[in-house]
This record gives sequence, structure tokens and C-alpha cells, in this order.
Amino acid sequence: MKILVVDDEELLVKGIKYNLQNEGYQVITGKNGAEAIELARTPDLGLILLDVMMPEVDGLEACRRIREFSDIPIIMLTARTDDMDKLLGFEQGADDYLTKPFNILELKARIRALLRRSGRTQATSDRKSFGSLTIDRKERNVYKNGAAVELTAREFDMVELLMRNPNRVYSRENLLDLIWGFDEYRSDIRTVDVHIRRIREKLETVPAEPEYFMTKWGVGYYFKA
Repeated sequence: MKILVVDDEELLVKGIKYNLQNEGYQVITGKNGAEAIELARTPDLGLILLDVMMPEVDGLEACRRIREFSDIPIIMLTARTDDMDKLLGFEQGADDYLTKPFNILELKARIRALLRRSGRTQATSDRKSFGSLTIDRKERNVYKNGAAVELTAREFDMVELLMRNPNRVYSRENLLDLIWGFDEYRSDIRTVDVHIRRIREKLETVPAEPEYFMTKWGVGYYFKA
């Protein structure tokens, strides 16, 4: 399931993207209303999160123009609390409205509810296996040859991201952004290398000769399916 997130607040978009990816969604992002209109034509798009106040074309106008060619569910995001703003959003075709700052759990719940109402479902399995490894997203467990392996929260998040996107190479910078979600660690990019080393020690049969968690020299890391 693809979700489009359009907002000119970069950190907010990054946080939403990280959390939705952990739910198994594919996330596409944009920075303004013009990009929202263009990206709304993406095939297999399931839902749009659309900020109201944006440059070039604001969210209300973007919503109106998207409704000219699509009935895709739209959740408007706004820092304003005026009921009139909400009414304008609904008049332009929005399906739901969420006021900033919002709880990410509430956002996830509203997305699930809106997808159910619109007849769109998230077709992802909680459990996925590759060779001797199995990951269960609901339990937040990883199994090696059927036995549960104890991972830290960050190690699990990294394993989940890599296993959910097999053969896709992530740079260290990508992994810092997606797993940590903020810039505190950017001064020491080696934290990614340390976590990969620990993951290999726990999940690879021969950590020095990994089968799954691979290095793309000069680029980053990936999970070999």
C-alpha cells in the first residue's frame, strides 16, 4: 500500500515516513501542493496526507484539484484549530482532518479506519521468512532456525527495515534517518556499523562471512534475499 505524505516541514515528513514504513506502507513524499497534485496520480496509491499551509499551491487548492480526477482518501493536516478551516477542507473533498501537533498513534488509527471505510486494505503479513530467518512484526521478534533471538529495539528496527526491503541498498545516512529519525547521531555515523556488526553476531551463522546482512562497499548495507 502506497501513502503520499505532502508537507513543507521536513522533520515532520521524516517522522511520519519512518513510522508508516514500520507499519509496512510504502511512503512517497512531496513538499508543496503542486507536487501533491502530480504525485496523486501515482499508480496503486492508497491514501494522501496533505498539509494545508504550503508554498506554490496550498493544501486546500491541491485537494480540490486532486478531486477532479481521483477519489483517493485524503487526510488534511493543519496547525490551525478553526472549525472554518476544517469545513473548507471538507468542502474541497477531504475525508478527515488532523490538527498539529498530533499523536502518531492517532494518525495510524485514522489511516487504518479511512482505508477500511474506502475499501482499501493493507495487504501485508506480520510474519516473513528468508532461509533460516523469520521476522514477526507484530511480536517484534526475529527467529533463527525457529529459535527467538534477543535484539535491542534499534537492532530490531534495522533488521525489520532491511528484511522488509530485500536487496535494496541503504546508505549509512539513510539508516540513521530512518531508524533514529533525528540528527543526534549524524556526527558519528559509525553507530550504524556497530549495529550491523551486532546483528551479524546474533543472526549470521558465520558473522565474518554473512549470508544475509551484506555490505555494498562504498554505498551501504542491504539484506540479501
